[in-house]
Amino acid sequence: MASRPIVPQQARGEAGVGGARAAVHKQTKKTEVGDGRSRRALGDIGNLVNVRGMVDGKPQPQIHRPLTRSFCAQLLANAQANVAAENNKKNVCVNVDKASVLDGAAVPKRAVVAAAAPKPVQNKPTAKPKPAEVIEISPDTEEAVKVKEKKDKVPVNNKKATEGEGSSNKKLHTLSSVLTARSKAACGIANKPKEEIVDIDKADANNDLAGVEYVDDIYKFYKSAENESRPHDYMHLQTDINEKMRAILIDWLIDVHQKFDLSPEALYLTINLIDRFLSVKIVPRRELQLLGMSAMLIATKYEEIWPPEVNDLVCIADRAYTHEQILIMEKTILGRLEWTLTVPTPYVFLVRFIKASVPDEKMENMVYFLAELGVMHYETIMFCPSMVAASAVYAARCTLDKNPTWTDTLKFHTGYSEPQLLDCAKLLACFHSKAAESRLKVIYRKYSSSQRGAVALLPPAQKLLSAASV
Repeated sequence: MASRPIVPQQARGEAGVGGARAAVHKQTKKTEVGDGRSRRALGDIGNLVNVRGMVDGKPQPQIHRPLTRSFCAQLLANAQANVAAENNKKNVCVNVDKASVLDGAAVPKRAVVAAAAPKPVQNKPTAKPKPAEVIEISPDTEEAVKVKEKKDKVPVNNKKATEGEGSSNKKLHTLSSVLTARSKAACGIANKPKEEIVDIDKADANNDLAGVEYVDDIYKFYKSAENESRPHDYMHLQTDINEKMRAILIDWLIDVHQKFDLSPEALYLTINLIDRFLSVKIVPRRELQLLGMSAMLIATKYEEIWPPEVNDLVCIADRAYTHEQILIMEKTILGRLEWTLTVPTPYVFLVRFIKASVPDEKMENMVYFLAELGVMHYETIMFCPSMVAASAVYAARCTLDKNPTWTDTLKFHTGYSEPQLLDCAKLLACFHSKAAESRLKVIYRKYSSSQRGAVALLPPAQKLLSAASV
């Protein structure tokens, strides 16, 4: 076969004749402009390497990648990962002595072969090594190796100290936590144990009449509805009666209530009907007792199984009013109040709040004594029924020196804190201090008997009286 003409190359530094140089120059010019038949002259550039590393049929030496420290470290890490994937064991940690091999002279033959011909990346899944044992290749490889070397050189005796330092570093205190702790320490509540709220309905779990499943919802409704049926300040609207007359009427009705042996629900509902009627209608002085008798008749019909008859009320009032007058006033009261009789009175809340205080018999009688003193005086009309009941419990605990005077259980069930009850409790303590000298002694005599623990004879709460005087 015919072969292409080969242009001989002139060696460098060889002296040649000028004519020869011109001929070579002319021939090179023709090759550049010609039909491309002399392309073999590019063979000396070194970029025409076939797949098997042959140039012009002659084997060429392979190009070796320089062995740098980072590259050697990467090779070692890859080798360790492959060993861990094959054996499913713990990876072998990199020894500190191998760091000296990376600095120079003796490089293992396997590392050279691996550097000369790196294996292609396979897509087969390999087991991931543990994060603590893998060396990450980064620009700061030397620093990472040094840190690893220092960790490996830690003595066994100092490992516990190192672990202690690590655990202490994890417990970082933020600025907000420090400020919160200082605030609690300043208020004196940092070391205060959290008081457990007593389940006051636990004893009635098997009592179907107690309604344990619904009692919380019932009292939530009472708290939301107490202001709807609450009488407002009305005494400035009345032209013929005053606060003292009202107190005389209530004192007399409590005496009648005791003689008829009626329920406490009937007494508190009677007082509620009187106040609500006086807040919507002006009543002359001569009809004030008639209003009280008719209100008691309505309340006993609503609360009692055997209410007193109208003739009994006529007789107890020394026939000051007739049978017809009582019935007419009863009809007038129901019409003006729109037959709204189901209302939360202070007694409704007293029952629940006394139960929350986990009382004894003496404590219970003291609460009822203070509560009746409160509803007899007009000054307590400015407070809602639940607050009057809660204040009676608080004042009774102060009178009997209960410690603590107000618990988390009472705060949970009443919805009032101790500072919220101070104003009303001071009034009740003042009424207690004046009960023995007052002209209206029905309540005082009632709770001075041994049947009710003679709680009226106890001295009033000095803590509340001193706060009231200030």
